[in-house]
Amino acid sequence: MPLLSIITFLPLAGALLILAVPKENERAAKAIGLVFSGLALVVSAALLVLFDPSKAAMQFTEEHSWIPALGVRYVLGVDGLSMPLVVLTALLSFLSLIASLGIDKRVKEYWFWFLLLEVGMLGVFAALDFFLFYVFWEITLVPMYFLIGIWGGPQKEYAAVKFFLYTLFGSVFMLLAIIALYFASEPHTLGILELTSQRNHFVELGMTFQVLVFLGFYLAFAIKVPLFPFHTWLPLAHVEAPTAVSVILAGVLLKMGGYGLMRVNLPMFPEATKLFLPFLAVIAFINIVYGALCAMAQKDMKRMVAYSSINHMGYAMLGIVSLTAVGFNGAAFQMINHGIITGSLFLLVGVVYDQAHTRDIDAFGGLAAKVPVYAGMMTLACMASLGLPGLAGFVSEFLCFLGAFGPWKLWTILSVAGILVTAGFFLRMIQKVFLGPLNEKWAELTDMNARELIAVVPLAILMVLLGIYPRLGLDLMNETLTALAQLLQG
Repeated sequence: MPLLSIITFLPLAGALLILAVPKENERAAKAIGLVFSGLALVVSAALLVLFDPSKAAMQFTEEHSWIPALGVRYVLGVDGLSMPLVVLTALLSFLSLIASLGIDKRVKEYWFWFLLLEVGMLGVFAALDFFLFYVFWEITLVPMYFLIGIWGGPQKEYAAVKFFLYTLFGSVFMLLAIIALYFASEPHTLGILELTSQRNHFVELGMTFQVLVFLGFYLAFAIKVPLFPFHTWLPLAHVEAPTAVSVILAGVLLKMGGYGLMRVNLPMFPEATKLFLPFLAVIAFINIVYGALCAMAQKDMKRMVAYSSINHMGYAMLGIVSLTAVGFNGAAFQMINHGIITGSLFLLVGVVYDQAHTRDIDAFGGLAAKVPVYAGMMTLACMASLGLPGLAGFVSEFLCFLGAFGPWKLWTILSVAGILVTAGFFLRMIQKVFLGPLNEKWAELTDMNARELIAVVPLAILMVLLGIYPRLGLDLMNETLTALAQLLQG
């Protein structure tokens, strides 16, 4: 069974079916979207069950000739790094579509673009040929541009254009790097695994070649993560995007950058990696502290969560630059946990915005007595995000610090400040929004409805489950990431 192809193209089948539905029949478009995205989630769950965590190598591989003249092949496969990201993408896409049931503007187009976006994201994590990888990478651009530009907030056009131009800028350099790799490889190939096996050949070609190609990929991935100073598109895109699109942006799209660094930059260009490691360690520190301080300064809940994403992806970057198995496990686990936690935070911010039509932290007060279920869910997500022991965020952040402390003691110690600031801005938000006397302006607010709970509760369960029993996630990744660390250290 070509499980990866089925998972990747089920949403495409749904998107094409939606095109055949009359635009007046909004219920049919929504039903088709939920069914096909749900089927992709079910198949990804089957993938999870069948996956053998004791193997470091690729599993469920599919390979077919595609463009023989260029040696381009249709190759898919997953290992301990990519498989959890495929499952995360399918889960967050389905839950985001549940949260999108309230969309009432140009419904058919919205659901079409959302399913097409899911195809691109799933393809990026499964593709093992650079041509195919690049096609899927670019597919994510167009749907996200329209989803922000049509269904976003007051500055939606500016936010959509800024997102598109930033990402396209990085993609151009990645394309040049892919072309350079193709001509430098012997024999010429675009296979990601084949090119990784030629890493010693790339060392022989000299430092200049390695540095240029490394930087080509780094630009594309750093913009996506986003790493300082390429982060400026993110807060605006988050604030203007509709709730479900913010979930996907933070939960999945940012992970494409971290995944790319671990799949491409580190294993393929060992000498360039060593050269840039001190620089990358400083960037990780800046992301952590600068992201936290920017979040602390925000009055808008959504903008605060957006800046916290910059901070939390800095922890993942710290784990990546450790070049240790512990750090890699922490980085990969942090990407999964960040998707779960920040996805739920954006969903919860959307819940209160739909009723109050404001996200100003200072405008609320005393909501815990009025909407206790919502207050409980938001407090749980905030505590997981600030790294409270017993919840998912703590384990991955601890592993990132543990892995990085050996090679980067100074930057690791300084980065701990990010945890203190993160605790500060989340606790301040909880205090101002939920505690104290009730602001009578919000006396008519109602608690979370069934649709909102269905979207958030699975993520809340995962936060607790992965916090109490992190082996559920770490066992899937450990063999692959240990092998990657040994490759880099050997």
